[in-house]
Amino acid sequence: MRINQPNLWKRFRQEKYLQIMALFGLLWMVIFNYAPMYGLLIAFKQNFRPTESIFSLSFLTSGWASHGGFNHFIAFIKDPEFAHILQNTLGISLLRLFVVFPLPIIFALLLNEVHLPQFKRFVQTISYLPHFLSWVVLGGILTTWLSETGFFNDILVKMGVLKQGVTFLAFPQYFWGIITISSIWKELGWSAIIYLAAISGIDQDMYEAAEIDGVGRLQKIWHITLPCIMGTITILFILAVGGLLNSNFDQILVLWNPLNAPRSNVIDIYTYHSAMRSMRFSYAAAIGFFKSIVAFGLLFGANRITKKLNDVSLF
Repeated sequence: MRINQPNLWKRFRQEKYLQIMALFGLLWMVIFNYAPMYGLLIAFKQNFRPTESIFSLSFLTSGWASHGGFNHFIAFIKDPEFAHILQNTLGISLLRLFVVFPLPIIFALLLNEVHLPQFKRFVQTISYLPHFLSWVVLGGILTTWLSETGFFNDILVKMGVLKQGVTFLAFPQYFWGIITISSIWKELGWSAIIYLAAISGIDQDMYEAAEIDGVGRLQKIWHITLPCIMGTITILFILAVGGLLNSNFDQILVLWNPLNAPRSNVIDIYTYHSAMRSMRFSYAAAIGFFKSIVAFGLLFGANRITKKLNDVSLF
């Protein structure tokens, strides 16, 4: 260790500007990601009040929840709505995982096969644009389009699919489909960027050798492109599995209404309503903590499985 210390210091001096930039990133992470973890104590309090400082002595010495501080966790699991909320959360998240997740990969593969630069740039620009609009804006657009006199109803009525307009967001059975399709619309092009970057790093000699052997386009995609970007796909898949209980709160909140609540009431919405409407801040904090624990378990499990299957993992 003593031998390596001078070399480490010398390297730090040589890369001082890069190290300073990294230091600011590390400082940001400590302030906004690790320091707030002290607030998790709220989940173990009987009834936290916003007027009470979490740094006060009384916060640490009084008002702990029963059952060893796990009263709110037990109450959430025993809640009659728990199974229904979990069903909605997993239903939407699994649709994202098995429908929304693969599409950017397919889109990137197809876009990579386009050899007209102008057309390729045009498609990329059009597909990226929705990402830069917030869900508040897109939610307003979708609410208008999906109303009884909206854009989609006009098309469906003129095509003879519907006899009269339907307010789609008022029917729970349409909600999961709306969430899935709108997610694809907003993030398809942006999510494909990382796959296009991975594809651009593939050695072109492999494609030239395949062409000499008479290999077609589909075979090159299957035997060269996909295996070369499989590491990137695996890492993103692990992260997607880890976020399985995250249902994109912003998107669902702007499209939620009491009529579609039977299919839109996910864990994030339930947590928000528990805190902001019922003022049960400790209960809401416990739900968020519970979700984080499950997410860590899913991340760890997915990481271990992918490491055994193709020797690619996060850690």
